[in-house]
Amino acid sequence: MWDVFLSYSRGDVERARPLARALRDGGLEVFTDETGVESFAGISATIRRELGRSKALLAFYSAGYPEREACQWELTTAYLAGLGEGDPRRRVMVVNPERAADHIQPVELCDARHAAPDDLPALVADVRAHVARLDGPMTIAEPGVRHWLLGTPQPRPDFLGRLSELWQVHSALHAHAAPLVTGRAAAHAVQIRGMAGIGKTLLAQEYALRFEAVYPGGVCWVDGEAYEDSVRALGGAGGGVGGPGAAGPGGLFAYFDAIGEPFLWIVDAAPADRLPARDIAAMSAPHPLGHTLFTLRSRAYDTLGTPVDLGPLDAPHARVLAGGDEALADAVDGHPLALGLLGRAVRAGHHPDALYDRLHARGRSLLDTLADEDVTGAVVRDVDTTDAADVLRCAAALHPLPLTTDDAAHVLAAADRVPRIVARRRAANGVHELRARSLLTPAADERWSLHPVTQHAWHHHDPAPARTEALRRAALHTVCGRRDARDPVTLAFPGTRREAPMAAPSESERMAAYDIQVELVTRIGVQELAPGTGSLREALTSLKSLIDFTRATLHAYSVSLERGSETGAPTVRSLAYTLINETIRPFTSTWHPRLAAYEARCPADVTPLDHEAAWPQAETMRAELAALREPLVRITEGLGGISGADFGVAATG
Repeated sequence: MWDVFLSYSRGDVERARPLARALRDGGLEVFTDETGVESFAGISATIRRELGRSKALLAFYSAGYPEREACQWELTTAYLAGLGEGDPRRRVMVVNPERAADHIQPVELCDARHAAPDDLPALVADVRAHVARLDGPMTIAEPGVRHWLLGTPQPRPDFLGRLSELWQVHSALHAHAAPLVTGRAAAHAVQIRGMAGIGKTLLAQEYALRFEAVYPGGVCWVDGEAYEDSVRALGGAGGGVGGPGAAGPGGLFAYFDAIGEPFLWIVDAAPADRLPARDIAAMSAPHPLGHTLFTLRSRAYDTLGTPVDLGPLDAPHARVLAGGDEALADAVDGHPLALGLLGRAVRAGHHPDALYDRLHARGRSLLDTLADEDVTGAVVRDVDTTDAADVLRCAAALHPLPLTTDDAAHVLAAADRVPRIVARRRAANGVHELRARSLLTPAADERWSLHPVTQHAWHHHDPAPARTEALRRAALHTVCGRRDARDPVTLAFPGTRREAPMAAPSESERMAAYDIQVELVTRIGVQELAPGTGSLREALTSLKSLIDFTRATLHAYSVSLERGSETGAPTVRSLAYTLINETIRPFTSTWHPRLAAYEARCPADVTPLDHEAAWPQAETMRAELAALREPLVRITEGLGGISGADFGVAATG
């Protein structure tokens, strides 16, 4: 029997040897794996056997320790052995050779005191004292009868390279177990987020399989796309629930209340972006003993729980999944679903070079062919707005270069001949939507990266390829091809620096109308001033600032200020002319000098507001101010007809 199983990374062999020597010199029996475990092979039978003959595992937890798969297997095995005895730290000790401790997972080990290798005699004494309290070797749990409601999935051989994320999920689910470290006293839900096919469901499943011992109350797998049906099925699966009549959340509450043990509640494929956050949150575990784990694509639910964001697999694991071919692994940039399909094809006898060529060929997607279903359509199904689709087209045109919001705005401004402020707003909306749906990932310095599998899927499912070609050409002309002195987003005629007239200015007018409309409905002239309230000076100032705001908005959207014709339909320019020159200015030019002259005679011991209230012309000015409301409301309604927005402001007559 071993007193200590010393677990360390291959890169820390030299640093760990003095520790092993000191432990042995201190009279302890120490196991060290001098041969190492084959990469990606999991935990070998030898290691499992020797762990089962050891009292405790001592982890030499360097910064590189979490990156070693064998180390994580050893740590998980010992952790679960201690957990089965009531305390995961009972069978695990930590030596931290680093100055910080933020690399140590899980959260329970972060909360433990970490010995340092600097004082070896004290460290050996601590280890001797710890193992002396242990009666015998740790018990290594063997797979047994799983307590799953709704089926028992089997471990997947294509689960690779996510051990660090497994610990992130576990630490987030149990952050309240170490309040001094995390600052949390209550359990929070956890959300695994990422693009389609990146491995969210697989990670949740693998976590539940490996850490099932943490949840004696069972594991519940709920289909987020069919939540009500899943809950009813869970009611039937739990024998103590009481049948279909008690299969709802109330019946499940009673069921888990009777068990009285922690359980894991997994909501897979939560229907993000189709339900408000409160409805998604309502899918959480139906009892306080439950630990909730969501998988979803959306990044728009930050309040839903602690996020664990999944990215592509690293290069070594990607090559393993791709059948050992580096070119195929690079072509899909670590995307697990694509890697799994390509790897199975390689193992079935297809040549990697032929697969690489077919991956980039026209016609049906190779990934769809290998899967025998439309897997690529699911990748881009959330691109459901014009702005998101156009920004995705811009990103595809520039791929593999990262995209900025300005890049997309440049392309849209050139392709559609709209002012930059219009294009910028479109681009910002599109980037926000794609980011929220995990279709763009952040690079450096406000740049966004498009995954090659997303580009591949969009190429095969783009509903408007002609639009894509137009934006591709605009991207080449503006972002790559116009490096001269001219502004790349300005379409200039010979001899002029002015922007070309808009071919379809309706969107600019719509945006300008909306901005002026929002500003107008908040002004005193539209929002009635009750008798004897407010300040006439403030009313004048507000109306004057409305003139300035309207002019600035027209300038920003390249809309001129013109008098409207009596027969033509109202436009932003004609409504703005009426607002400024025919409604507000006659009022302010009349009353500003009168009020200013009266204010100049204000006694030193009288407040400006009291002095204004005593003005003989105050009521007359208030009456004319009230009379402004009707023309201002008519202008607001006219702007609403252009913008499409209705703020509920109606004329009285």
